[in-house]
Amino acid sequence: MSLKLGVIGTGAIGRDHIRRCSQTLLNSQVVAVTDINLEQAAKVVADLNISAEVYADGHALIHSPEVEAVLVTSWGPSHEEFVLAAIAAGKPVFCEKPLAVTAEGCRKIVDAEVAFGKRLVQVGFMRPYDEGYRALKAVIDSGQIGEPLMLHCAHRNPTVGENYKTDMAITDTLIHELDVLRWLLNDDYVSVQVVFPRKSSKALAHLRDPQIVLLETAKGTRIDVEVFVNCQYGYDIQCEVVGETGIAKLPEPSQVQLRSGAKLSNAILMDWKDRFIGAYDVELQAFIDSVRAGQVGGPSAWDGFAAAVAADACIEAQNSEQIVKVSLPDRPHFYG
Repeated sequence: MSLKLGVIGTGAIGRDHIRRCSQTLLNSQVVAVTDINLEQAAKVVADLNISAEVYADGHALIHSPEVEAVLVTSWGPSHEEFVLAAIAAGKPVFCEKPLAVTAEGCRKIVDAEVAFGKRLVQVGFMRPYDEGYRALKAVIDSGQIGEPLMLHCAHRNPTVGENYKTDMAITDTLIHELDVLRWLLNDDYVSVQVVFPRKSSKALAHLRDPQIVLLETAKGTRIDVEVFVNCQYGYDIQCEVVGETGIAKLPEPSQVQLRSGAKLSNAILMDWKDRFIGAYDVELQAFIDSVRAGQVGGPSAWDGFAAAVAADACIEAQNSEQIVKVSLPDRPHFYG
């Protein structure tokens, strides 16, 4: 039997997940959708030619007996409310990042899930499902390069919109590194510093770009992440792990190598969706399979909370340009 899904939020990523769950993935059926703009929700249902009911709001959708599991892809500040409602209803919920817009909100979700007594929440951090990151983690875990000592990372976008502000380099961009690097190293952050190099002339007046985020982990590993969102040339994700006996680097996306016009070249992707489209498929299929098997896995509410705590410290470090302590409470035994 297919898992009956309800989707809250039919914007770009919501629409893409509805398409994915209806046309690409196995054992899932979107039976319910809603959006703050109900006309848009109805249009997505019509455009994708699916037989899903449009509900008046997220709470009506969550409480529908037709809905077995929920996808939250709405506006970020609404996530906390809907995830808490899904937990209260005892329904598994996949929530796109952010889990909540504050660390306090994420903690409420953690506490609610622990009180319920069973994992219900998977957070939409897709990079642990990317083939390249999985291969990199396998090398680290094998001990082939010894213990990781340093990581050199970069997150580059060609451009960003006018509404992109300096703190969004943390909350919208670096947040992915904050999650995936914890997972990669099986370690937590203890301090962070943000430094600002010479500003790019391509950045708008209100935006400080690029930025370098310096992280220290509990085991002593040092991480530098360059965040450069006006690099012009493409969407580029880099991660190099320097170990005691070797170096492991995140593989580049597979591209045709071209010999033409006296040049040897490889194309660089321009869009994050193209870079991680395969990971989105694997991520959501894993959620569907785990719910059908009776146990939600993947990035947890605790992972969402840990990323939010680190992000708050990063924003404080942006403003102070000092080293800031990352104060993460002990992980509940519930999360292993």
